[in-house]
Amino acid sequence: METELHNFVFVWISVVAALIYCRYISILLPVGPKRLFFFLPVILLFLLLPLRLTTLSLAGLTSFSIAWLSNFKLLLLAYGKGPLVPPPTSSPLSLQLFVTTASLPIKISPSAESPTSKNGGGGGLKSPANYVAKCLLLVSLFPLYQRNDYVHEKVMMLAYSVHVYIVLEVALAVIGVAAARLIGVAVEPQFDEPYLATSLQDFWGRRWNLMATSILRPSVYEPIRLASGRLVGRQWAALPAVLATFAVSALMHELIFYYIGRKEPTWVVTWFFLLHGVAVAAEVAAKKALHGMRWRLPAEVSRVLTVGFVVVTGFWLFLPPLLRYDTVAKARRETIAISRLLISREIALISIPY
Repeated sequence: METELHNFVFVWISVVAALIYCRYISILLPVGPKRLFFFLPVILLFLLLPLRLTTLSLAGLTSFSIAWLSNFKLLLLAYGKGPLVPPPTSSPLSLQLFVTTASLPIKISPSAESPTSKNGGGGGLKSPANYVAKCLLLVSLFPLYQRNDYVHEKVMMLAYSVHVYIVLEVALAVIGVAAARLIGVAVEPQFDEPYLATSLQDFWGRRWNLMATSILRPSVYEPIRLASGRLVGRQWAALPAVLATFAVSALMHELIFYYIGRKEPTWVVTWFFLLHGVAVAAEVAAKKALHGMRWRLPAEVSRVLTVGFVVVTGFWLFLPPLLRYDTVAKARRETIAISRLLISREIALISIPY
């Protein structure tokens, strides 16, 4: 585990150094292909660096942060767009703010200046009680894992689904709080209670993994929608944009799965996102076709149908590829290794004479 931590430190020192270079390139060169050309070595580096990490947690979070989000932010910056470009009336981002925003899965909140919020959370995030409750729910699942031979397969898959959701939300929230304290501004929540979604549009666009959504919208959805408007008209331009966005998301998830599993992809995850892309496009088309009708499903029914569709398709196409990498056993081994490392360091500190 110590070797992994050393590799982790090396990776992130390399990330910071590369982003300092990118910031000065963005100052020296105008937007366009020339700036992009000088960004390409960094983009390639960010695709290679996660290969130095082998643990599920460090490789997963690092690949999501730099191989996906950072690279997309740099592609947008090359053409003067995205979160690394300040509003026209604002001053350029400071070096610290640039590196933090570029490297971490955060989005600066436009409505808050302070890294603390009224509810006691950090940087515009939810209240600590919200995350504590979810952590307690996660801990309550551990006895189930110890008796998995006696539990129905579907119940275990539901437990794994809840586990993945809570770990992702809490891990990203911890990063968000740390970033908010570091740069002194508020950041937006990365999740917004996805189990309350009343439609697939609501689930993917406004509730689930909002850091991915916030980077896919300007980098994929909006350009494709603009181009499609010239071909199919503005009314239906959203449909090919939705499909393209889910296709890109599928490829990036396949890449992250490769980083954490190091196995040849089966492309099952791709089918999961393509299926949801088609479903969201159909939902958009249906809403446009039925525009003006007052009748709609009750919110409770919509939630059950939406979450049910996500869970069923997740059981079918998303979880099996993830479990193929022995993620449960890996997570257990990593937790034990980290606990032993922390205990050994604590003992070493106690034994130091003062």
